[in-house]
Amino acid sequence: MYGGYDAKEETVDRLTVPLTVVTSRTEAELIVGLLSSNGLRAAVSADDARGQDPQLQLEGVRVLVAPSDEAAARRILDEQAPG
Repeated sequence: MYGGYDAKEETVDRLTVPLTVVTSRTEAELIVGLLSSNGLRAAVSADDARGQDPQLQLEGVRVLVAPSDEAAARRILDEQAPG
C-alpha cells in the first residue's frame, strides 16, 4: 500500500466494475485466481484492514474486474456454479 492507495487494485486499470460480493476475502481471492487462470484481470476490494480484521467483512468482499472482462468473468463464474 502506498500513500493510502492499494496498488493491487490498479491491476485492473483503475476502472473497475463489481463482479460479485462474497462473504470472505478467502473466497474472493479464490475467484480472482480462477479468473486469472482464465486470462482475466481481477482484484479484491474489502474494508478489512487487508485481512487483519475479518469481522469488518460483514458488508462483504467485492471482486472487481475491468468492464471489458465483465461478460467473460460472469460466464466463468456461471460455469462453476453448482446445479
